[in-house]
Amino acid sequence: MAAGNRKDRKKQPLTARRNAARSPAQYCPDLDDWPGSWQIERGDTAVGQRIVAAFKPFLLDLLHQGLARKTPARHRDNLWLLGGEVIERRHRDSEPDQRPVEKVLLDLVYDDGGPLLWPALSEAQQKSFDATCRKFYRFPAHGEFWAKR
Repeated sequence: MAAGNRKDRKKQPLTARRNAARSPAQYCPDLDDWPGSWQIERGDTAVGQRIVAAFKPFLLDLLHQGLARKTPARHRDNLWLLGGEVIERRHRDSEPDQRPVEKVLLDLVYDDGGPLLWPALSEAQQKSFDATCRKFYRFPAHGEFWAKR
């Protein structure tokens, strides 16, 4: 039986085995702190928690795709930027946006990328951010949600 497990494990790519061994807490130890880091006003923490809840399935899926070690970290960092942008966009008008987080995400993320961030990112950073937004948009768990667009 032990030999069978070893044989099955050898069929998986090395990166898949390495990432599967990493827990979400190792991959993103400060995830629970993201809402506080985005906070502009007191009520933003609850909104930030809903954003994190929307991101978690995607983040977990990245760990199980067998990507190179830096790739999930890059997507994680870009999602943090996207979450901050959602909070900031909710406050741009004189009255905070009361739409559900999902609606704000619908307005920001498309199949061709995400919003142009300000202060301006370098071209390479914006391309990386857009790649994450495209991947997040195409994430299968969001299929029904995006179809409502």
